[in-house]
Amino acid sequence: MKQSTTKQKILNKYCKMKKENFNVLIAGYGGQGILTIADIIAHAALKQGYDVKESEMHGLAQRGGSLECHVRFGRQIDSPIIPRGSADVIIALDALEALRACYWANKKTIILVNEKIFNSSIDVQKIISEMKKFARVYSVDADAIVEKETGDIFSVNIFMLGYAVKHGLLPFSREKVWSAIQEKIRKNLLEGNKKVFDRAFS
Repeated sequence: MKQSTTKQKILNKYCKMKKENFNVLIAGYGGQGILTIADIIAHAALKQGYDVKESEMHGLAQRGGSLECHVRFGRQIDSPIIPRGSADVIIALDALEALRACYWANKKTIILVNEKIFNSSIDVQKIISEMKKFARVYSVDADAIVEKETGDIFSVNIFMLGYAVKHGLLPFSREKVWSAIQEKIRKNLLEGNKKVFDRAFS
């Protein structure tokens, strides 16, 4: 994704914001690693001393099922569910699921979306344009980048997580997130995921 100077200033300003509580929603389909991203974010937040609550929505984590995960962290979190219109960041591995997730967004929400629609011929750019009515949207062709890097798209979730950290969409350091990844990903998969994670910062 090529950021304009204006967009980058917005991201930098967003990164510096001090919030008592922070609401992150991860959207996509079962089998894309949505639960993995949520667990890593929650673990990184715990490492930084936040109170953390996490919830899987719709109960459809099986492959191909629509899935949303909520991660909330801050000084004190009473509920694992993000109130309607209160997401700070939405990370979506599928553009159509990102549009559905706009239920949780407001005009200040930032949506980071993979330019991909699972098993559909819908025009991705039309979906992204529609999302911009509800929130600030930043898109990246994560599938293409990861496939070029590794030969498959199995680690798109880790790329998107790294991309979010690079651009200040999550209040964590690169080192804290990688430490959380190491504790949540099987050791035999770490080398490939490290390559993809580092690619997100290049």
